[in-house]
Amino acid sequence: MAAESSQTQEMTAVGASSGPSEAEGGKKRIPPDARGSWGVGEGGWPMPVLFGKREAPRKTVPDENDPPKDPTAIERANLLNMVKLSIKSLIESSYQVGRTLDKDFAPLQQFLIVMEHVLKHGLKAKKSILSTNKHVWGPLEAVEKLEPEATEINNSVRELPQIKTYPGKARAWLRLAMMQKRLADYVKTLVEKKDVMGEFYEPFALLMEEEGMVLAGLLVGLNVIDCNFCVKEDDFDSQLGVIDFSMYLKDPGNYTDRSPGEASRPSANSSQANLTAVLDQKNYVEELNRHLNATVTNLQARIENLEKDNSKLSEELAMANNRVLQLQEEGDKLQSENTRIKADLEKKLVAVQQDVQTERETYQKSRAGLDDMYVEAQKQLRDETQMRLDVEKELELQISMKQEMEMAMKLLEKDIHEKQDMIVGLRKQLDDIKAINIDMYKKFQAAEGSLKHKTEMLVKLEEKCTQMSQTIKDIEQRMKQAEREKMGAEETARKLGKQVVDKDTKRAAVETDLKIEREWRAALQQDIEKQKEIIQELQTELQQMDAVKREFQSLQEAHVQLKQTCEDQEKTLAEMGHKLSESKLKMEDMKEALKDELKFNQDKVWTDDKDVTECRQCEKLFSVARRKHHCRNCGGIFCNDCSDNKMPLPSSAKPVRVCDQCHTKLLERYSAVVD
Repeated sequence: MAAESSQTQEMTAVGASSGPSEAEGGKKRIPPDARGSWGVGEGGWPMPVLFGKREAPRKTVPDENDPPKDPTAIERANLLNMVKLSIKSLIESSYQVGRTLDKDFAPLQQFLIVMEHVLKHGLKAKKSILSTNKHVWGPLEAVEKLEPEATEINNSVRELPQIKTYPGKARAWLRLAMMQKRLADYVKTLVEKKDVMGEFYEPFALLMEEEGMVLAGLLVGLNVIDCNFCVKEDDFDSQLGVIDFSMYLKDPGNYTDRSPGEASRPSANSSQANLTAVLDQKNYVEELNRHLNATVTNLQARIENLEKDNSKLSEELAMANNRVLQLQEEGDKLQSENTRIKADLEKKLVAVQQDVQTERETYQKSRAGLDDMYVEAQKQLRDETQMRLDVEKELELQISMKQEMEMAMKLLEKDIHEKQDMIVGLRKQLDDIKAINIDMYKKFQAAEGSLKHKTEMLVKLEEKCTQMSQTIKDIEQRMKQAEREKMGAEETARKLGKQVVDKDTKRAAVETDLKIEREWRAALQQDIEKQKEIIQELQTELQQMDAVKREFQSLQEAHVQLKQTCEDQEKTLAEMGHKLSESKLKMEDMKEALKDELKFNQDKVWTDDKDVTECRQCEKLFSVARRKHHCRNCGGIFCNDCSDNKMPLPSSAKPVRVCDQCHTKLLERYSAVVD
């Protein structure tokens, strides 16, 4: 980070050459006309006139009327100039080496370092302990939300295991964007979204000012270069982003305004131009040295401040140690009081243990009698629960038989209704069967009456069973209550021996309650035996109903065959009608789709690039940053934002670019076809 800050200060020094110099009077200064101006070199690229000829005399003394320059503006201008120089040298050297460049190519490395400085320029600093520190990876990660195509490189950067720091992730992201040839588009989106960038950058940052749009336009020229990086093998965390200015200060003839024809002709003033260039380089290096000395003094001042802070912290530490000693003395006092209280509590504990021993002896005597009573109560409870389980099993059998009877009755009713409908259609052929059916129906009505009577009897039985279960539950609750009272008696016996007499009276009351419950259960058993006899009578009547049911089944078999033939014919007719309706609907849908396609194909016209200067949808003018794109469906010309969709067309197997209007139409058409 120290090297990167020194690089920024060096670029500030280059732009701030118009101010007063702190060096000795014998040293020469770089004039502003030689360092601040820019010319046009080969290929239309901007070129610094850093070593050109002087058109005006040098200023030895600064003018008092000159307005003071903003250092942040000078930093932005110097960064932008360095980007222009690095892009120009990268493109010119790529013509000599070849269009495909690897990671060891020096101009490409210098361009990536300059871009790293551009992204770090104006980052917000950490203002307090609780606030989060802003880093370079933050805005690059935000590109993923604005540009969907950036998700691929962001995910690949996150998945790299050897990269641990945020600057390393930013360096890997720049290389992947160069390989993807979308670096200019991503920078453009960052520059346009000022509200998103305001979270990470200060207002004076390069990407927040007008220089950001110029930077995005300059990066478009790098799309002609193919880069090949092996991101998985490089260690981006330990790299230092230091700009090598020697690449741009070697040969002054490369950055002059001469054309190739003039460069080939010998000139009388070439030696004088080279001499002035060397002097300018010397002055530039001296200016850099001056700013480095200024940085050293700043660092020394910071060290002195840190030493003062350290002394203050040592004083606070001594005060804290004194406080710790005071707390230790207070702790010793508390320990002495604790030992005294502990001795008093031990004496009281011995007295309490003696009382507890006497209470325990009385409790053991009373518990022996209560245990005998509890064993007898448990035996009685087991016998009663066994009886209750037997009764419940019998009730379940009765309920299952009742359900079977109800199902049989429902099936009989359904079959009777179906047979009545069939008898109306086949009355001439089945007159004899009708008479038999009427007789069976009368028998069925009689059976229904008897069944209703039996169901009423079963309902009464169920009510009695519920009453019995309720009484059993009440008995269990009383037993639980007796157990709870027993537990309460045990607890009170531990504390007070006088309450044993009261518990004996309660025990007598519980025994009387148990005797009453035994008599009640005996009465319930007699009622259950009577109900069993009634159930046996109902079973005999059900056997008679089974015989009636068998006769009715013989009539069912006669009608099954006729019913089956009718159902088969109805199914075939329904299937034929359903297939015909589906075929008609498909024919109508195909006709409508063909009409729509014919109308849409007649309106298609491939628009020429020369005839269009603005987007058809948003009506924004095209420029170097906003390029033209054809819609492959309607042939119109749109900008990238209005045609950022891809859909498969009949003319192409792969998905191609379409505009927003065609995208919505094609989606509606495909959804209609699928439905």
